[in-house]
Amino acid sequence: MEWELTEVPGNLASSLQAIVDVVAANIEPKLASTLIRQLSQACPLENLRHVKRVRRRTECGKSELSIILCLSTGSQTCSKQLPVDVQKIVDTYQLSPFSAKVSMCSATSKEEWEEQCKLWPTSYHPAHDLSIIHGFREDELPSIFNCMKIAIELSKVGNAVIIVDPLSTQIIAKATDKTHQHDTSENKFFMKESTDNNGNLLLPISFLSKCKSLNMEVSCINPWGWMKQRTMGKKPLPSENFFAWHPLRHAAMVAIENAAERDRLMFPSTSITKPDSNGNLKNYNDNEPAKRLKTDTKDKEQSADESCCSDLSETTRPYLCTGFDIYLVWEPCAMCAMALLHHRFKRVFYAFPNPVNGALGGVYRLHGEKSLNHHYNVFRVSVPEAYLNGLNDGSKEC
Repeated sequence: MEWELTEVPGNLASSLQAIVDVVAANIEPKLASTLIRQLSQACPLENLRHVKRVRRRTECGKSELSIILCLSTGSQTCSKQLPVDVQKIVDTYQLSPFSAKVSMCSATSKEEWEEQCKLWPTSYHPAHDLSIIHGFREDELPSIFNCMKIAIELSKVGNAVIIVDPLSTQIIAKATDKTHQHDTSENKFFMKESTDNNGNLLLPISFLSKCKSLNMEVSCINPWGWMKQRTMGKKPLPSENFFAWHPLRHAAMVAIENAAERDRLMFPSTSITKPDSNGNLKNYNDNEPAKRLKTDTKDKEQSADESCCSDLSETTRPYLCTGFDIYLVWEPCAMCAMALLHHRFKRVFYAFPNPVNGALGGVYRLHGEKSLNHHYNVFRVSVPEAYLNGLNDGSKEC
């Protein structure tokens, strides 16, 4: 398996709602080739070339083959829907027709293809021209994969996140889950993924073997995992620098906070510090707007020497994380996904889907909600098993 990048569409409704009714029948495996040849002549499926004529399913340990006879005409009785030539084939081989549903359109992504195959197997031919996929260029792939490697290697326990400026490939901020105190003494990196009987993606195998339920360390998967230490009779968790741990300090939230702190240091304002009514110190500045759009700090034609010598305090402070990319080891939950939206990220990359609370493809598709005032592109990075095994062995193999 190689490193791969797959776009996670925001809405699958368009392709999955386009369904066609067909008439099918169960057949003996030895008759498959003969029936395919005869039905291709008697009733070719010209508009359904992406649909496979034969479907194999295993039920109760027994393999079963089904073949599409023809398109449905809408009649309630299957025998009345068959053309004359198809009816002859049914009578000759004593077939028992039944109704089935297939997808009308070919899949545009691997995810759509997996959903279509739940109805009836279809063919999927991914686009070789990556420019067709919206949101990235082919020459960006090495940088994207390298950023995901950095995030994965940062993830000793729970989730890990890095924020990257795609224009300079500079890492803006890093973070890991800070919802509770992590115990890294027995931590092992998760290995490979597995699927259930329906082909649904499960958590990595070693991840499940560590604990019988969902992993307690990934905040986006188990947001109540921080409670475990309170119920185990241990000492109160230490707190440093104004809540070093907190139930809402998921990795994405901490990374955003770190990016904001970086902006405050690099783009100091002229604000003054005053105590509020509660005695807390706050910054006040009547001359600066509350919000600023992200703009270039210097003229594009300015030389590198001039840029290095320029005073950062005179440049315009970026507006939140507009235009930045964020890399997450685990797919974010709804809270984190909304935080990414509010901070105007351009692209979101994650390695492992969140089958419990995933908001970007795992369970929900928040990035496909048209009513939201900002949208970002979402991609899943498929990580080679050999790379993960190398991490567990202490060697970083690509």
